[in-house]
Amino acid sequence: MVDDDAEDRDILQFSMESVNATDTIYFAENGEQALTMLNNHYPLTNIPMLIILDLNMPRMNGTETLRSLKSDERFKNIPVIIYSTSINPFEKAKCMELGAHSFITKPISYQESLENANTFLAFL
Repeated sequence: MVDDDAEDRDILQFSMESVNATDTIYFAENGEQALTMLNNHYPLTNIPMLIILDLNMPRMNGTETLRSLKSDERFKNIPVIIYSTSINPFEKAKCMELGAHSFITKPISYQESLENANTFLAFL
């Protein structure tokens, strides 16, 4: 998961723990850090089966990160789910055009968070 908001990362971590998927998620605070992590671990370890990506982040935002991932032969086939508070249809369309698998609005309830965790877990 790539998200600059510590609370959002904690919520997803707790939700993943609730569905018994604690060891399956790693966090980066922005796109730049995520790309560095991927570059440093490729091909030494398994590449992720899914990337969950926030849009509004400092240093390298979600759209820039998505563009970079989809232009890199090593990572272009990894599904990327945009996970954002944004409901802007233009942002959604842009992300889908760039190759995002889907666009999910961040949850407002614990039940929605669990549903999202199960959705993410299905990729593993």
